[in-house]
This record gives sequence, structure tokens and C-alpha cells, in this order.
Amino acid sequence: MTDTIELPEREAMEFDVVIVGAGPAGLAAAIRLKQRDPDISVVVVEKGSEVGAHILSGAVIDPIALDKLLPEWRQEDDTPLKTPVTEDQFLFLGPAGSVRLPNFLMPPLMSNHGNYVVSLGNVCRWMAAKAEALGVEIYPGFAAAELLHDENGAVAGVATGDMGVGRDGEPGPNFQRGMELRGKYTLIGEGARGSLAKQLIGAFGLAEGREPQKYGIGIKELWQVDPKLHRPGLVRHSFGWPLGGSTGGGSFLYHLEDNQVVIGFVVHLNYDNPYLSPFEEFQRFKTHPAIAPVFAGAKRISYGARAITEGGYQSVPKLVFPGGALIGCSAGFVNVPRIKGSHNAMLSGMEAAENVADALSAGRAHDEILGYEANWRSGPIGRDLKRVRNVKPLWSKLGTYLGIALGAADMWANTLGFSLFGTLKHGKPDFASLKPASQCKKIEYPKPDGVLTFDRLSSVFLSNTNHEEDQPVHLKVLDAALQKTSEHDVYAGPSGRYCPAGVYEWVEEADGPRFVINAQNCVHCKTCDIKDPNQNINWTTPEGAGGPNYPNM
Repeated sequence: MTDTIELPEREAMEFDVVIVGAGPAGLAAAIRLKQRDPDISVVVVEKGSEVGAHILSGAVIDPIALDKLLPEWRQEDDTPLKTPVTEDQFLFLGPAGSVRLPNFLMPPLMSNHGNYVVSLGNVCRWMAAKAEALGVEIYPGFAAAELLHDENGAVAGVATGDMGVGRDGEPGPNFQRGMELRGKYTLIGEGARGSLAKQLIGAFGLAEGREPQKYGIGIKELWQVDPKLHRPGLVRHSFGWPLGGSTGGGSFLYHLEDNQVVIGFVVHLNYDNPYLSPFEEFQRFKTHPAIAPVFAGAKRISYGARAITEGGYQSVPKLVFPGGALIGCSAGFVNVPRIKGSHNAMLSGMEAAENVADALSAGRAHDEILGYEANWRSGPIGRDLKRVRNVKPLWSKLGTYLGIALGAADMWANTLGFSLFGTLKHGKPDFASLKPASQCKKIEYPKPDGVLTFDRLSSVFLSNTNHEEDQPVHLKVLDAALQKTSEHDVYAGPSGRYCPAGVYEWVEEADGPRFVINAQNCVHCKTCDIKDPNQNINWTTPEGAGGPNYPNM
């Protein structure tokens, strides 16, 4: 906004603890704080229009954290964990066929016995009700857009974004100033590549001495299938086709209750061919003869996409900073081979809450809760991630076939208490992996049939994505000239392919190509912030309640 308009001061509310993000980590932290001391005042701010609106995950959930947080959940009638895993399948896909890998060859930690197929969005809605019943205040529809600091530089809360700002950056007729939510401690649980977490990691040097964080893009659809083809509790994972041996990724296909099936595809974002499109690879994957028959006569219900942290044990940044901590996927606690992070997210929220509660009871505020940082590697999160720490770097360095084989061998070794490789490094960050287009082969993708395969725009429609159109574009290009000379001229415009929502396009005009940003399509996956080869696109929060509205994802 211009300096000529004097904005009113923001109203402020004081709490003991401010939590950003009503995901599994943030809600687990809120619940545990209230369990420790009902008098601790806790607020959770959530940028989605409602709790669960921006939650997207597979998901097969390991109930280890819920058993500790809410041990009575198994006796409740309204539990969202309704479908226990009944069968585990692992497939290797070739272009025309598949091979099922025997379960006895899989390391024990890969077993899904005792886990549940869920909608993680519905799990979060259920957890939010638990939190509110304990006295937690939850504010959905308000994006935490700014960090607040005290006179010593410690984090002292967050401010929500202003509402009603016009595209020109000036206050509109419905302008409403954001709110300051101040706390003695602030927990950041925004999910992968959160905008505030990124600022904190840079400002406090939290990534120093760690390996670069690695990411994947996960794309998911929810289908209503023929009851005759529905197998509640079936969990199927695959790797191989349509990705080549040098591109990491794989799929999941889970049978929920009520004749619903979720299908998803993950592409590791360290791929090197700028012509590759994760969205198109997903659509192509669904046509495989081992996959397509499940969707005969089925109806697609919903669509979404989200970045996933994949760096694991060696990429977790320092978790604490003066005044707060990172929790959940903001810290990077996903177990890549298991394709699971929700249990670790909840465990991290609970562990942070324990340390915050101890600090508050001792009369402390705005300092570092060092116990959280000191203890996580020796606890259940650290044990979970350490056993699989070499899977991702082996996969990246050696390709799918040899990398997965050696990764599995190392997981077996870790089951016995040792590693074949020590702790491997990841190397360069994902944005640095793209090769110039001149060194790569174009990929021709088939046109969608509108029955099993679809285009981006019809998919975004099913995500119920909506943004107020007359607002500033929340996707900031830092250097427009660089976007043309490098992203377009050198890399052939990969933004138009890596984005799963059709946000970016290069439009050829008489006086040259023009970069178009269709910000209203954004599903908040954060891929652009991760994969742009020059780190020239910065994802910032749009107005609160903007983005997707996932009903059952």
C-alpha cells in the first residue's frame, strides 16, 4: 500500500500460545496444552475457510499419536478413523503390466497393519471439535500473514492479513484491518514450505548445518466407484511407469468407506527435465491396466495438490527460535517410504506443547524451548525418520531401480540396529536440478478423455478453489526480466507444467512472450515457490479463506 494512506492501528488480542495452522500438528499442540493446564489460553489461526478446507493428504494414518493424545478415540461413535487397513499391496509398474512385490520382502516398518484409511481433513475437523471443547479458540478464514516481534527480536505472535485490499494495493470499500494475535509462545504449523516458516528459517539461521530440504508434489483425486469394485481397507502403492528410472515418485490408491477411493501420485521435485508435467504424469498413470479397471463407471468427486517434505532426518531444521517453534510439516517430519507424516506431525505438536507448558508454568516467555529441540531425535519421531534416512538420497543419486533396492536393504539393516551407508547427504536443492531445455527431450502427453483423464481447469473446479478477484496477486515475481531471460528462454517455461492448477502460462504475443499469473486458480500447493529455477517466485498468503475448499480430502 502507498504511504499516503494512514491505516488504522490493528486491534490486538493476548494469549499464552498462538498456533498457526489447524492441521494435525497445530491441533494436537492445542489439545495437549489444554490437557496440561486448562487455564493456558490458546488460539489457533487457520487460513482455510474452515478447518480441513486446506488439508490434503493420502491418507493412511498410523494411530500411534492419537493413542497418546486421545486414547478414548476407539470407543467413540463419531471417530473419523472408520476403515482399518485390510490388505497391503506393493506394485512395480511397467508400460503394459505390473509385478506385485511379496510383502515378506518389505521391511517391517512398511507394513500398514493396524493403520487406518482416512480423510485427513475430516480427522482435523474432529480434532478441532475436541480442541474447542477444551476451550481452544479457533479462527478459520484468517491467514497469518506477518510475524510480530518484541523489543529483543523474539517472535511475539502473528498478524492476520488485511481484508478488502484492492488489486492496486489500496484499501477498498470493504477494507478491514488485520488482527494482532500476541502470545508468549508461537507455534508454526503451516505445512510444507509455509511462508512464515520460510521467513523464520532464514531470519534465525535454522537450516545452518542441515541438508537442503527436499520436496515432492502430491496430486490426489477422490472418486465414487462401483460398489462391486470397492474393497474397503485396501491399500496399494506403486512405483515405476509412467516415470522413467531417473525420475523419483510413485502412487497410492486407498479404498475408504462409502464406496470411495482416493488415488494419488507423487513426483519428486528434483526432476531435471523442464518439459515434465507432474499433473500429466498422474493422468497418464491412471490409464495403466492395473489401475484403470477400478474406475470403470466411477465418478470423480474432488481434486487437489500439495507439496510434501521429503528431506527427512538430515533436513529437519533447528526447530526452536526465540518465542516459538516449528511443528509438523513446517519442520519436515514426513517419512518418505511410508508416505506418512500425520503421526509425526501430531507427535511434534504434542512434544512442543509439553515444553511450552513447562516454560509457562516456570513463568517464562519469548525464549527458546530448548527441550523440544534437544529431545526429538531420541524420541519416536527421530526413531521413525532415522531408520529411513538414506532412502531419499539413494533414490535421487542412483535412480528408481537401484536406489529403491539399496534403500530397502538399508531399511532392513536399520531394523537390526545399523546402517549400510551411515547418513547420506542430499546434495543440491530441488530448484537447482532442472537442466536447460536445450539438453532435454520434449514430452508429448495424450489429450484427456474427460472420463478417466482430465485437464487442469476442470480439476481445479472440483477443488472448489476461490479467491477474491480484486486483491493483490499473492504470487510475487521478484524480477520480471529474469523470468523471461531464464525461466522462459533457458528452461522453456516449466512453471506452466509444474503447477498443477494452471496458474502460470507464457502467452506469445507480437512483441514477445508475456508471463501470465492466474492467481485465482492457486490451490496453495507451494510448488512454484520450491521449483522455480531462480527462486524468483515467492508464495505469500492471499486474503483469508481464499484457496481450495476440500470437502473430504
